[in-house]
Amino acid sequence: MSGLVPFGRLMNNGFTRTGFEDFRSVFGGFFPESLAPGRSLMADAFKIDIEEKENEYLIEAELPGVEKQEIDINVEEDSLSITVNRAENAEKQGKNYVHKERRSSSMSRWVRLSMVDTEQIKASLENGVLSITVPKNTTQNSARKIEIM
Repeated sequence: MSGLVPFGRLMNNGFTRTGFEDFRSVFGGFFPESLAPGRSLMADAFKIDIEEKENEYLIEAELPGVEKQEIDINVEEDSLSITVNRAENAEKQGKNYVHKERRSSSMSRWVRLSMVDTEQIKASLENGVLSITVPKNTTQNSARKIEIM
């Protein structure tokens, strides 16, 4: 039994043995190397692309399955924030549930803005892609909420 290594952890990796290898392999499955294996901040947040054009910036965010009422876009001082708040709670009548789950999630991304016209920012959501057009300008920014068309 001493030759078994739980969860694919190898003991003989070329490093000097310290005597704690057996201890780590016993508790390795109980105390995972990360709290949520296979998850990371970058994998859990939505992706954004920022393209600079001659007179504007184009910000595109991948938001498949998200409705526009679940998205908030705000500009304050020198940053634009995109926040998604989702709650899934499908009620089905006439079912005798033994187990039922609900899901709620919130994600945000911020983009630093400099020398843009905050009054002319426009946003649209089409086929799961949020597009935000931010015109360039030489005046100071002001705070406002952006409506999605």
